[in-house]
Amino acid sequence: MTLANLLGLLLERVEPDAANIGRLMGAAGRSLADARLEKMSNEGRFDMAYKAIMQAANAVLQANGYRTLTSKPGHHQTMIQSLPMTIGLDAKTMIVLDGLRKQRNVSDYSGDPVSESMALEAIDHAHSCWFWLTNG
Repeated sequence: MTLANLLGLLLERVEPDAANIGRLMGAAGRSLADARLEKMSNEGRFDMAYKAIMQAANAVLQANGYRTLTSKPGHHQTMIQSLPMTIGLDAKTMIVLDGLRKQRNVSDYSGDPVSESMALEAIDHAHSCWFWLTNG
């Protein structure tokens, strides 16, 4: 499967815009910094870490000339599952990130609490994504 195979189904073509990509990476960095605030709840820290991952994934997808069709369901899943094609992320890490997406959905839609260990795992993965993307 390639990104081009997803055109019209889950993705659309965009011209890479360095300024927009930079803003997304800056937003990811700020979200990661917020996730590290120890006085925030586990849910808040998890959400900010997840947001950092999504902002970074969106940035690299756009850098590759694509954007998810947000009018279609599953755009977060598409961003995560595109990472092996955009940055060469290994399948094992992609599965972990997709697990974080699923946990976010459970927490958001059922109100299930987020444990400290789950929040810290999300922060660790957000940091790894951020570090890899900024130091490549």
